[in-house]
Amino acid sequence: MKNIVKIIFGLPMILVGITFLSCDFLNVDSYFMDTMKEDSIFHTKKNADGFLWNTPSLFPDPGAIWGSSYCPGELASDELVARWKTSEFPGLLFTVGEISSEYLYSMNIWGNMYKVINRCNEMLVKVNTVPNMTTMEVNQYKAYVHFMRGWAYYLLLQNWGPLLIVGDDIIKSNEPAEYYNKERATYDESVDYICNEFELAAKYMPNPESIPLSMYGRPSKGAAFALIARLRLQQASPLYNGGAAARQYFGAWTRKSDGVSYVSQEYDPAKWAVAAASCKRVIDMGYYELHVVPANKLTPPLPANVPSEPYPNGAGGIDHFHSYKDMFDGETLPQFNKEFIWAEPVSINVIAYITHSFARIDGGWGGMSVPQRVVDAFYMVDGSEINHASAEYPYEPDPLVFNEISKSFSGYELKTSNVSKMYDNREMRFYASIGFSGCFWAMNSATKTGQNNKQVFYGADQPGGKDGAGNNPNDYTCTGYVPVKYIHPDDARKDDDNNARVLAKPFPTIRYAEILLSYVEALNNTEGNITIPFPDNYGDLHDITLTRDENEMKKYFNLIRFRAGLPGLTNAQLADKNTMNNILMKERQIELFNENHRFYDVRRWGIYSTTDKEYWTGMNVEGKFSDKTFYQIVPVNIQVIRDRIAEHKMVWLPINHRELLKVPKMDQNPGWDR
Repeated sequence: MKNIVKIIFGLPMILVGITFLSCDFLNVDSYFMDTMKEDSIFHTKKNADGFLWNTPSLFPDPGAIWGSSYCPGELASDELVARWKTSEFPGLLFTVGEISSEYLYSMNIWGNMYKVINRCNEMLVKVNTVPNMTTMEVNQYKAYVHFMRGWAYYLLLQNWGPLLIVGDDIIKSNEPAEYYNKERATYDESVDYICNEFELAAKYMPNPESIPLSMYGRPSKGAAFALIARLRLQQASPLYNGGAAARQYFGAWTRKSDGVSYVSQEYDPAKWAVAAASCKRVIDMGYYELHVVPANKLTPPLPANVPSEPYPNGAGGIDHFHSYKDMFDGETLPQFNKEFIWAEPVSINVIAYITHSFARIDGGWGGMSVPQRVVDAFYMVDGSEINHASAEYPYEPDPLVFNEISKSFSGYELKTSNVSKMYDNREMRFYASIGFSGCFWAMNSATKTGQNNKQVFYGADQPGGKDGAGNNPNDYTCTGYVPVKYIHPDDARKDDDNNARVLAKPFPTIRYAEILLSYVEALNNTEGNITIPFPDNYGDLHDITLTRDENEMKKYFNLIRFRAGLPGLTNAQLADKNTMNNILMKERQIELFNENHRFYDVRRWGIYSTTDKEYWTGMNVEGKFSDKTFYQIVPVNIQVIRDRIAEHKMVWLPINHRELLKVPKMDQNPGWDR
C-alpha cells in the first residue's frame, strides 16, 4: 500500500517555535518575520490581506477523512474498514485502541489550530491600524477573521470536545507560567462561543451569490449559518443534552475548580428549537437548493408508488442517479452547484483515496471496504426496506441467485454474468455509492483493450480479489464491496496506452441536504410551542416560536426522497416521533454516506457504544469465484475487526500528554490517561 504524501497549499511560510514555557496552543507564528518587521504586516492593505489569506494554509484539507486524516474519519466510523493498520490510517488505529495521549499521528492538529487562533487575535487588533482601509473593508476583514477563529475552534471541538478558550489575548512567550495555566470550558460554553464567532462573521461576510467564481471555496454568510446549524443540532442531541446518554457517558466528568459538569446533565428542550431555527435560517436565505439533473431518454420510469409530478412537488422530470452522483464524481463543477454550501473545489485527498477502491490489477490499492450492514441499509427502488420488499420489486437475499437480464439505466450498467440478484431493484443512491462483485467499471479514459469497460469480481481467485493483490496482502476488499461515490466513469488508474486520468473532485464540507435533514430532525424533537430569542441575518435578536410542524417536516424531507426517486413520508410515519427519528437516522446514513458524518452522528445520538461493533459481515472474500464459495455472507475476519473496541471514552480523542503537563489545570478527556 502506497503512502500518500501530504500536500499543503498556500504561500511559503516559516513556523518558528517559542520558549519551553509555551505549549502548542501558545506558539506565535512568525510568517513574514524573515523579510519584514512585525509591524510591516499591517503597514499596507496588501500585506494585511496576505497575512489573512495565508492563514487557511494552516487548516487541514476537509477531504482528508480516509488516510493521513485530521480527524478519526471514515475508517473510524462503522461505514468503512480496511486492513491497513499503519500510521497512515489513524482512524483504524483508533478503533483498535492504538491511539493514546502520546500518539495521535496526523490527527494532532491541536498546535496548528491554536496558531490560527493566535493569528486571528492579532489580526482583530492590528487591522484597525492598517492605513487606507475603509470601514467596510475593516468590517469584512474582521468577519473573515472571526470565521477562521470559529473554524479553528470548531475543529478542536470535534476532535477533543470542550475547549480551552484563550479569548482575545495575543499570547506572548515571556509571561510567568501561571499565565498559561487555564481551565477548559464546558461543552455548552464551547458551542456557544463558536456559534458567536460565526454570528460575528456572518454579519459582514458576503452572501453566497456575491462570491466570484475565481474565489470559489471562500466561505460565505451561508457557510457561517450552516455551521451554526450543525453545532446547534449536535448540542441538542441526546449525548450532549442531559438525557440518559449524557449521564451514561459523562455523568462523573466535572471540572475540578467548580464541580460543573463538562457535558450538561439536565435536558433542555429549547435546544431543539434553537437547532431548528438555525437550520431554517439557512433555508430562508432562498439561495441553496438540492442538485438535480434533468431526465433524459436513459432515465428509468418511476415506480407506481412514487409521485410523478415535476420535482420538487414529486420525483418527475429529473434523473435520480445523476442528480446525486454527479455532485461527487467531478461531473458537475462545484462552482455551479447550489447544494454545496461550503466546499473544497478540488480535494487532493479525494483524488488520492479513490485509488483505494480500484482493484490492484486496475492500478489501485483495492482495500477500502464497505460492510454488508451499510449495503443493506439502502432502500429498494420503490422505497421499501430489503426485508419488507414488494412483490413488484422483490429483494433476493440468497447471494447465489443471479440476475437473469442485464439492465441499463441513466448510463449505469447492471450486468447478469455472476452478479447476485441482491443488487437488483435498488434505489439510485445505492448504485451511485456501492461497488459490488460483478460491478461494471467503465474507466473510459483508459484506451487499452481489456483495461476499460469490464466487470470486476472479488472472489479470492479473481484479479480483483485476493489473488490479484499478489505480494500486497492488504490490498483487496475484505467485505466484497468498495465505495464508488466519488468515482466518475472516465476515471482510470491504469492504462498501457498512458491515457488513464482522474477527474478533479470536490469535497463538500457542508451541503444543503444535511441542513434539510437536520431541520426535520430538530423539528421532530421539538416539544410543544417553544419561543426563543434568535438572531436574524444581521445579528439582531427577535422572539420566534417553533413547534413540531408535520407539514414542514414532510415538505423538506421529501425534497431529498424525491431527488432520490423514492416515495415521500406517510402521515403515519410523521405522526410518531420515535418512528421519524429512526427514519432520519437511516436517511442520514444513506444520503451522507462516506462524507464524514457517521462517526459524529452515532456519537451524538448516544448509540455509538452499542452499534459500532455489531454486524461486521460481508461476502466471503476468502472463497473462490470458480466454486461459488465467494457468494455467502460471513463475518469479516480481519484483525482490525476482531480487535475492534467501542468504549465511551472514544467519543473524543485524548489531549496530548505534553500539553497536559504544561497546563496542569486542563483536564484530560474522560477515560483517557493523562
